[in-house]
Amino acid sequence: MSNIDLDKYFKPNLKEARRRTKDVIEELKFELSDAHQKIGVNKTYMIHTYGCQGNEADSESIAGILELMGFTHATSEAQSDVIIMNTCAIRENAENRVWGELGRLKAYKKHNPNLILGLAGCMAQEENVIERILKKYQHVDIVFGTHNIYKLPEYLETALFSKERVIEVYSQEGEIVENLPKVRNHKFKAWVNIMFGCDEFCTYCIVPYTRGKERSRSKDEIIAEVNELVEQGYKEITLLGQNVNAYGKDLDDSSYTFGDLLKELDDLGIERIRFTTSHPHDLDKKTMEAMRDSKHVMPYFHLPVQSGSNTVLKKMNRQYTKESYLKVLDELKNTVPGIAVTTDIIVGFPGETDTDFLDTLDLVEKAEFEGAFTFVFSKREGTPAANFTDDTPIETKKERLYMLNDRTNAGYLKGNQRFVGETVKVLVDGVSKNNDQVLAGYSEHNKLVNFAGDKSLIGQIVKVKITVAKTWFLLGELL
Repeated sequence: MSNIDLDKYFKPNLKEARRRTKDVIEELKFELSDAHQKIGVNKTYMIHTYGCQGNEADSESIAGILELMGFTHATSEAQSDVIIMNTCAIRENAENRVWGELGRLKAYKKHNPNLILGLAGCMAQEENVIERILKKYQHVDIVFGTHNIYKLPEYLETALFSKERVIEVYSQEGEIVENLPKVRNHKFKAWVNIMFGCDEFCTYCIVPYTRGKERSRSKDEIIAEVNELVEQGYKEITLLGQNVNAYGKDLDDSSYTFGDLLKELDDLGIERIRFTTSHPHDLDKKTMEAMRDSKHVMPYFHLPVQSGSNTVLKKMNRQYTKESYLKVLDELKNTVPGIAVTTDIIVGFPGETDTDFLDTLDLVEKAEFEGAFTFVFSKREGTPAANFTDDTPIETKKERLYMLNDRTNAGYLKGNQRFVGETVKVLVDGVSKNNDQVLAGYSEHNKLVNFAGDKSLIGQIVKVKITVAKTWFLLGELL
């Protein structure tokens, strides 16, 4: 690729990315131009996805665009004409993996000089990442962020035919792009975006900067997408948003919120509805009642708490206390009896004391979580917490993590044990990783269930009687 003036690149700016206005969100419609329709004919692609379900959904759209352009999926990196890394910025180790992969992929450019290597996703939205790409990763041809996936055909045209490097990352609040094509990774489970962005600005999190402000899709667009999935035979959808509990608050009719959406989707004929992820201070009674009254909304809720210390929660800008979190959680469990609740917890946040950590352990005991994603604090450049004094030794942080995991794993096992002797409905995903004679799938409460059965059941919902509870999964017998 030829060198061009660095000032011509569209680089991100975290200060600009923090802006929030009351401007009306623009809704765009994706349409592939005639000039781009055959660019990929006789060419292949591969996408490597890192991070959350939102990134997985984005990769399905990237694949959809590429196949609409004529590209086909490659069987290996060596046979690929386009390789795109769709990245995550939530933790440092995720970024380090990507840097390592970008270095490794450089070798393929030597064997295929026409290979287009692209970097997309949340990492691309960071200023320091782009500077590093410009200085040390000259073999990366295309860089685009989370706001402009729909412009990929233009970028590929420039990279393939003009032989120019394309770096275009917008630091903006964002818009909504409808009609994006998708190549879905599953035949019976689908991601459905209901909103984008985040306005919470937790002090440790880069997502509000990389994903833009909270903006909801219209209910009509969501309903149309789900109706199409029902017609195609999908069994389960997972509604996606950085904070699904905030759905609708930015729309003209702000009285129509997440609970209303759940009720409408429940009537469409999809057999299972899940969602992720939620913020505790936006969880309202309407959502709880919709879960209780809906036949197809699963009795499972992932409700990140992050810490049990009010001091730490305030420094995190989480906008709730330990007490208010437990109150909301109790209301949820009382409204939806038997619901399974999991969470996210960070240990070693800057300034966390032994007392703060003990408050977290106390919350875990009181909350009775049935699983948790636990992490040691990861400093993200550009966030306020990156500048907080952090003098806790890493050894202490790891000790706290081990103690926390002991508690959360005990809750995981206890949550599984309550199903021994019960009959549960399992959507069969496939065969077990360890034994291809054993089927595996998830129950309504999001419990992994293994049982003997014929492969013809994959993609079906079956009844299984639970016989054994392990920490991470259940064993059962097909009925």
